[in-house]
Amino acid sequence: MREAHAHIAAYGQSLALPNLAACTSLAECLDRVRDAAASVNAGEWVRFLGARVEAWPERRWPTLTELDRAAPHRPCFIMSFDHHAAAANTPAMRAGGVWVPRLSEPGAPWNPHQRGIPVPPNGLVCTHEHGEPTGLLLEQAAYKVWDAAPEPSRAECRENVRLALEALHALGYREVHDLHSQDWLGPVLADLDTNGQMPMDRVLLYPNVNKLSAMHQTRARWENLKIRLAGGKLFADGTLNSRTAHMLTPYAEPLNSLTFGQPMASAEQIADALALTRSLDLTLAVHAIGDAAVRTVLDVYEQSSPSTPRHLDTLSPLLRIEHAELIDAADVPRFAKLGVVASVQPCHLLSDMEVLTRQLPHRLDRVLPLRDLIDSGAEVWFGSDVPIVRAECEDSIQAATQRRRAGMDQQGAIAPRQRITEQEARRCFTPPARAND
Repeated sequence: MREAHAHIAAYGQSLALPNLAACTSLAECLDRVRDAAASVNAGEWVRFLGARVEAWPERRWPTLTELDRAAPHRPCFIMSFDHHAAAANTPAMRAGGVWVPRLSEPGAPWNPHQRGIPVPPNGLVCTHEHGEPTGLLLEQAAYKVWDAAPEPSRAECRENVRLALEALHALGYREVHDLHSQDWLGPVLADLDTNGQMPMDRVLLYPNVNKLSAMHQTRARWENLKIRLAGGKLFADGTLNSRTAHMLTPYAEPLNSLTFGQPMASAEQIADALALTRSLDLTLAVHAIGDAAVRTVLDVYEQSSPSTPRHLDTLSPLLRIEHAELIDAADVPRFAKLGVVASVQPCHLLSDMEVLTRQLPHRLDRVLPLRDLIDSGAEVWFGSDVPIVRAECEDSIQAATQRRRAGMDQQGAIAPRQRITEQEARRCFTPPARAND
């Protein structure tokens, strides 16, 4: 069985960090922050993963003031389950270099016409109308603060990878694709393999396109039949829960000025990434969740495709679009026509139901159009995006075949006409046979 979209090292690290996946309210979140802050030494970070704010009755992040009160003397950082938004307190924001002075402080950059302070290339420190920070950080702003916390040692990274692979193997996976691979991951995997600690038959690596050339130069040192550099990854937009996924139509309640979400790569950058991966005979994997992002990627690919593209070459496609959670009806047949793999994670439907129904009620019929994709002849791969959500394949099978959470009334199903059969869903987890298998 193939896990076509995972983050191996992050999954391993998530097994050790506190997680808010089971948190049911803002009050519970703040209670857990207070307890954690009281249990660590002064100056140590308080970090949580897995916050799913749209599922809380308050439907909002903790404010900067609330986090400052809950953890007054320690940097506190709460990452959204989708890893594209976070809430932070004052010490954490200062440590990450994204602090926006309050109006009473010198240098306060208040601009009544500006909602949010940009953090290049695609981040935003969200602010109130009067210019003060709310504590919510989007995209690069969130990662600047995350990166300010102490990094795991190389030994800890190796152990995280080992634990993640063991956990995925226990779930029945024998092939895993790592989307956004670190430059040290290939050598660590090779070391695990040498020491008999590699449970997978195959691991395919997709580093950020900015690191692809450097990793390509080192691949001979760590590649083997089990471990392979397969391509590069590019982000075309953000996510739904962070309301940064790039949409053709507006969100009902956009964050700050991001009415349609935001593109995170221009057409020129996508074209350059395609040219690079083609020159190295590798695949480009593009994160595109919103329907506008999906269309942009398909447009660029169609305009830059060779006269005889490798249609449905499932061993090494030229392009795979990751997530594709909303696809306009006009764009569905283009996947098969262009030979683009739809690398989707149906399990995201289960965690995104609140944000979809609240923010995009007019586009629910375009959510994960699996029936249309398969009927059009598109190649569809399933993964989980672990640790964003659980890696269990049954979650994606539930979402793909029922279009709703287990136990939910059928009236709550999203785009029920896009259901596929269980056999079809399991086939999307099955990698094609290879010559050396």
